[in-house]
Amino acid sequence: MRLSIIYLQKCPYEYIIFIMKFYKMHGLGNDYVYFDCMREQIAEPEKLSVRLSDRHFGVGGDGIILLCPSEIADCKMRMFNADGSEGRMCGNGVRCLGKLARDLGYVKGDTCTVETLSGIKRLEFFYGEDGAVCTVRVNMGAPLLAGADIPSTFVGERVVGQPLEIDGVSYAVTLVNMGNPHCVVFTDPAEVEKAGCSFERNAAFPDRVNTEFVKVVGDNIIEMRVWERGSGETYACGTGACAAAVAAVLNGFCDASRPVTVRLLGGELQIEYSDVVYMTGGATLVFTGELIV
Repeated sequence: MRLSIIYLQKCPYEYIIFIMKFYKMHGLGNDYVYFDCMREQIAEPEKLSVRLSDRHFGVGGDGIILLCPSEIADCKMRMFNADGSEGRMCGNGVRCLGKLARDLGYVKGDTCTVETLSGIKRLEFFYGEDGAVCTVRVNMGAPLLAGADIPSTFVGERVVGQPLEIDGVSYAVTLVNMGNPHCVVFTDPAEVEKAGCSFERNAAFPDRVNTEFVKVVGDNIIEMRVWERGSGETYACGTGACAAAVAAVLNGFCDASRPVTVRLLGGELQIEYSDVVYMTGGATLVFTGELIV
């Protein structure tokens, strides 16, 4: 399928049209509009993300992600949320970006490195019957657990099961930074609908926060719904799934010696946690199109 989204930029004498290809991709329903910026750049990506993310008047998505050149890795990821804010890291997004870099020939082998604002991520590719990348395993690095590392107003080397009042309700929160700040709550996942926005903007989190509402449903199996800062509830969050798995281990709900299965609205991720965290999940190309600016 091919789409053409047309925006015209008027100069004093004539219309000048620039055409740029985009790729609509998702990881478990966490969908972004991707651009190959290895050779050409995008002006004002913040504004473009707001415009294209609109699901009624744009392409639709949780934001845009740019595949850019890097001096310290195989490529660089820049990601912008639906509200135009730039994110530091996106777990589902980096899997799709790795697939895109491999599919476009910028990466030749079965592994690649991606520069992000949260450091370099190392990816391993797995292939489907058609030979295309379908699953990606990512070394997400070590979680940061100190209250100051989130950042938050909590103190201590670990914030595990600490009380936080939101809209008059006391929640036991566990804080984990996986390149993005996360607040994990073990409760009915449906709580995301009434408390997600309030968590994001609570004064305890000066840079805002992503919140995972998690329920243990089996042996090393958890279900979660997530509220992402700048986007609201999404179908999946890779760094959030990692944070939820780490929090489940820290609270004694899951065993770190085995992978934790995280069930999200968009599907499942496998999370391994020892000294570092590994995330394994799908990466899917939905369609391509042309943006005319």
